[in-house]
Amino acid sequence: MKIAVLGIGLMGYPMARRLCEAGHQVHVWSRTLHKAQRLAGDGAVVHARADDAVREADLVITMLGDGSVVDQVLFHLGAANAMKAGSLLVDMSSIKPIEAKDHAARLGERNIGYLDAPVSGGTIGAEAGTLAIMVGGKASNYDDALPVFNTFGHSTHVGPVGAGQLAKLANQMIVGATIGVVAEALLLCERGGANMAKVREAITGGFADSRILQVHGKRMVERDFVPRGRMSVQLKDLRNALATANEIGFSAPITALFEQLYAQGIEHGLEDLDQSALFVELASRNGMT
Repeated sequence: MKIAVLGIGLMGYPMARRLCEAGHQVHVWSRTLHKAQRLAGDGAVVHARADDAVREADLVITMLGDGSVVDQVLFHLGAANAMKAGSLLVDMSSIKPIEAKDHAARLGERNIGYLDAPVSGGTIGAEAGTLAIMVGGKASNYDDALPVFNTFGHSTHVGPVGAGQLAKLANQMIVGATIGVVAEALLLCERGGANMAKVREAITGGFADSRILQVHGKRMVERDFVPRGRMSVQLKDLRNALATANEIGFSAPITALFEQLYAQGIEHGLEDLDQSALFVELASRNGMT
C-alpha cells in the first residue's frame, strides 16, 4: 500500500518505521525536515512539502500536535487538495471530536474518506506495535485501514466520526487522574516513612494495580521523567475533554480538578517532562523535592 505519514515526532517516527518494515511504500513529511529524514534509511521517501507527500498515497496518516495543526496541514498547506479522490485520511492525532467531524465533512466534499483513530500506549506501544487504537468513522473505511492498524497494535471501531476521539478523551481522563492518584499515594507513603518502591511492589496484583502503577509508578520511584507523553499533551487532552463536556452539557468535576493540577505543574516549568512528572508538582507542594 502507498501510505503517507504527516508528522514524524515521538509517535509518528516509530509508527512510520513499522510501516516501512511491513513492506509498504511510505512517504513522510514533518514540519521539522530532519525528523523525517531519519526514516530515509528505512526506505521511506522524504518530502519537504506535505502536499507532495500525499499525492500518490492510497492512505494518509496524520500524527500531529492538535486539531489546529491538523487543520493547517490539511487545508492550508495543501495536503487535502493534493490527495487523490477515493483515498483515505486516517487522523491518529488526539483532537476534539467536533474538529474531527469538521475535517471529515470537508474531506468528504473532495471524495476523500476519513477515520479518526487516536491511540494509547505511548512511545513504548508505538515501537512494539502494541498500541490501542480507537476508531471512529464508516465501517467500510475501517475495514480498508485494518491492515495498517494491525501493524500498529489492536484497533476497535467504536462508532461514527468523532467517536474515536471521544474514546481517547475517556482514556486520557482515566490516565491523567490515575497518574495523579498514584503520585499522591506514593508520596504519602514516603512522607510517612514507607519505601515507595516496596509499596508499589506490595500493591501489585491487588485491586489498586494498573498499567499506570506499573509504568508511571516506576518512573516516579526512579525519578525518571524523560518525556514519552508530555505534561503539555496531557493537559491539552484534559482541556479537550472539558471543552467537549461543555458542548454536550456534561459536568466533569474530577477532570476539571486534574486539569488545574497539570496546568499548575506546567506553570512551574514541567511542560516538557513526561506526564508522570505531576509527581514533581505534588512533591513540591509538600516540600519533598
